[in-house]
Amino acid sequence: MNTKSSAQRAASSFDSMSVRADFPVFAQHPKLVFLDSAASAQKPQAVIDAMKTAMTNYANVHRGVYGLSQNMTAAYEAARETVAAFIKAEKEEIVFTRNATESINLVAASWGTANLKAGDEILITELEHHANIVPWQMIAEKTGARLVVAPITKNGDVLASDVIAKMTPRTKMVAVSHMSNVLGTILPVAEIIAAAKKIGAATLVDGCQAVVHQPIDVHALGCDFYVFSGHKLYGPTGIGVLYGRKEILNAIPPYMGGGDMIDTVTFDKTTYKQAPSRFEAGTPAFVEAIGLAAAIDYLQQWPMGEIARYESEIYAYAYTQLKAMDGIQLYGHAMKRAGILCFTCDWGHASDIAMILDKENIALRVGHHCAMPLMQVLGVTATLRASIGMYTTMADIDALLAGLQKAKRMLA
Repeated sequence: MNTKSSAQRAASSFDSMSVRADFPVFAQHPKLVFLDSAASAQKPQAVIDAMKTAMTNYANVHRGVYGLSQNMTAAYEAARETVAAFIKAEKEEIVFTRNATESINLVAASWGTANLKAGDEILITELEHHANIVPWQMIAEKTGARLVVAPITKNGDVLASDVIAKMTPRTKMVAVSHMSNVLGTILPVAEIIAAAKKIGAATLVDGCQAVVHQPIDVHALGCDFYVFSGHKLYGPTGIGVLYGRKEILNAIPPYMGGGDMIDTVTFDKTTYKQAPSRFEAGTPAFVEAIGLAAAIDYLQQWPMGEIARYESEIYAYAYTQLKAMDGIQLYGHAMKRAGILCFTCDWGHASDIAMILDKENIALRVGHHCAMPLMQVLGVTATLRASIGMYTTMADIDALLAGLQKAKRMLA
């Protein structure tokens, strides 16, 4: 593991090879070319160590008066503070969930039940992940609301004007991705949020991809809800984040009941705690929350802009090289994009190519990427997706290019 201090690292330029040494997977699998970080990122040793420490000093959180429980409760709530600071929120605005999917389902069910009625509209875009489509369809069916979809351009861009054009006095929720998990498109969320506010609509931003690649300030954005998952942010699975404005969180009903989300319980009536506790029924994933905080601490050894600049260089090289290859169709040419390259090959099916690449120790994603409606818009059933992390190198991209050439020779 790299032994540079945080201060030393922040003062120096970002060094991907030094970073790779912090991720045990690359020592365990020296030939691995990992290009699937958009699905789930690898974990640095710091995260593994933090979770191991929590597991070897384990006790359940909240209500325990003995030392181990008090210490674990303090660590859990410190993790909440770390997450809040990371996205410029307040501690009371951070709800821990299992993942971003659960976060969106929570908002759709709790906020939707309290605020939607027949004839109301929920506005999304064509490039949304299933997790930002299906929960809204489910609550629309229950309430009589209607799902409205804003288009993407031929370049895979989402124009604020196209989203705003779909807003009406009936629009009650605008739920959009901050960055596409398929095309890498970065959406103009601040402009969309500002327009939604003018008509009194609530806003939710799916930040799963964006939070990995750029600084986030939820208060500056002005959104009502912002969600992301820990496992894409170099943290563990089983932990997600829901940011919500305090006044909204405390005004909507709980998503689940039981455990520490209650204030008082009688057979006649139950009263609930204020947020965030009212949305954290049962024993929370506190070990995973501690792991997520460790991932954020690890990332913050460098200025976020330094990591972003490095990743942009890798992305630009990969994009240029793939675009120049015969028989490769790249999808997504938005003015603002990052981290993700989505493509098909004229000379072979995506699944066949992915299997050949696997034999070359190249790991990338194949399929519809939980975005079947977007695949229909693009006119394809499946694509290959290479995604970049802080540990990705130029050599990884060269290996991908060589692997694709080999696959072409085998399949063409």
